[in-house]
Amino acid sequence: MSHFFPIRVYHEDTDLAGIVYYANYLKFIERARTEWVRGLGVDQGRLRAEEGIVFAVRRVEADYLRPAKFDDELTVTTVLQGATGARMVLDQTVLRSGEVLFQANVTLVCLTATGQPARIPAEIRRLLGAALH
Repeated sequence: MSHFFPIRVYHEDTDLAGIVYYANYLKFIERARTEWVRGLGVDQGRLRAEEGIVFAVRRVEADYLRPAKFDDELTVTTVLQGATGARMVLDQTVLRSGEVLFQANVTLVCLTATGQPARIPAEIRRLLGAALH
């Protein structure tokens, strides 16, 4: 099941050459992941406040394939590839009119407020299981 998140490129997203600064793609996919989790029905603020659990990026493998430019309309797709007791792996792609500009494989882990590994709560694992199908 894919999640789609629209983004428009603003001047603040570009470098002096007028193309999206490479680090901003990570911001784009972060926003899309946040909306993907929200779309699953997970309130990350409540999760942190009530259960002391947060999700953190453990690993990102990224490929920059083509540049995006000012005023481009982009779409970030997010697809859950797998989930275990304490981690999930996502494929995220940034597209412009169907053309792939950026691809990332992102591993998220579940942590306590003190940074210790934690199991993903059972209800969230259930939601993730449904997202895999």
